[in-house]
Amino acid sequence: MTTLIYWFRNDLRLHDNPAFVQAAEQASALLPVYCMGSASAIHNGDSRWGVMQASPHRQRVLLDSLIDLDAQLRALGSALTVVYGTPDDMLPKLAKALDAAAIHCETIAATHEQAELGGVQQAGVEVVSNWQSSLFEPEALPFKVHDLPAVYTDFRRALADAKTPAASPVPAPTKLPPLPAAAHGYACVNLRQALAQLGDMAPEPRASLPYLQSEFAGGERAARQHLTRYFATQLPRHYKATRNVLTGIDFSSKCSAWLASGALSVRQLNLTITAYEQRVGPNEGSEWLRLELLWRDYFRLLHLQHGDKLFRYRGLRDKVPALHHDPAQFTRWCLGRTGEPLVDAAMHELLATGYLSNRMRQVVASYLIHELGCDWRAGAAWFEAQLIDYDVYNNQGNWLYIAGMGTDPRGGRRFNLQKQALAHDPDQSYQRLWQTV
Repeated sequence: MTTLIYWFRNDLRLHDNPAFVQAAEQASALLPVYCMGSASAIHNGDSRWGVMQASPHRQRVLLDSLIDLDAQLRALGSALTVVYGTPDDMLPKLAKALDAAAIHCETIAATHEQAELGGVQQAGVEVVSNWQSSLFEPEALPFKVHDLPAVYTDFRRALADAKTPAASPVPAPTKLPPLPAAAHGYACVNLRQALAQLGDMAPEPRASLPYLQSEFAGGERAARQHLTRYFATQLPRHYKATRNVLTGIDFSSKCSAWLASGALSVRQLNLTITAYEQRVGPNEGSEWLRLELLWRDYFRLLHLQHGDKLFRYRGLRDKVPALHHDPAQFTRWCLGRTGEPLVDAAMHELLATGYLSNRMRQVVASYLIHELGCDWRAGAAWFEAQLIDYDVYNNQGNWLYIAGMGTDPRGGRRFNLQKQALAHDPDQSYQRLWQTV
């Protein structure tokens, strides 16, 4: 009898989860596990910058996603075991208690996530990990990962010229091995109780991604239902024209939170875009949606190529720039007390909802780095703690991009606040909407 553990990380789904399918096929008994002390949860308050507790918004979306995953597993005769503690502490203990042959999981090529996996391995447990979060498989690319083009545009053109095929999603398992007998008595987190401990969270009527509504709740089933609804409308066709709008539920695809938790597979999303284009014809909006998915892949491949370099202050620069950071200015930025109406409005929205439009993320990041002179890594960590759609690859890649510490040939992006306000909030309606938290 082969007992295996499946460690869910940022892949909280059953559809298109090759690592989980592989574990289910090889196991006689299988224990699905999620660790609340992992980097993806940061419930222990240890972010990449220091002690930052995950926001209630982010915690709520995570709990909803785990509850949904558990329900799907139970429908197949299994269940999700959720434990407090770090993976390198809890997983070896579970493996020993169950006499598990190995732990299976997805590969995440980021510093803390790699350290977590290494810690489990150092405890003497075999870990089988699988890269599965990108649209394109690394081995299918027209270049080796270490030869990844230094500029995104060159990356995109290389894929187009080579006609590189996107990976196809794999079906969800239709049956699962039973839980190990010893697992039935193992103490684990009561997800409903954890949800209750967050307290009553009143819906925010101004939210652009209202995760407290069932249509936008965390979890794979809500994600798949959203795909059906969104692509039954004309909204994808108008994506390019609306993507820089600052507020509202219809200006973007609103898939980011599900993609970030892995409740939605990027390969499934790409397949849905293709089906939409086959039905309505090629169009600029859906093509821009796909280009955003290429950015997502590019940031992932950068992590495979450069690893820990992306988490140091100088990033990919050869010379170390002068390090500046003003904790007081940083705190005012976090709380929306800078005195700049557009920036403060955005930071109020982030605090109140756990979400910001892509345009405002760039604007506030630029202001923190280039106007306040703060360490970009502090801003990245604040986003990590607050955002309901936090994705380590996208977050790190975008902050490096604005700071000029990544691959951008222009050496960073400094946004003019007055021009941004005139272009995207000419009547100041956004600023009035978010005058307060």
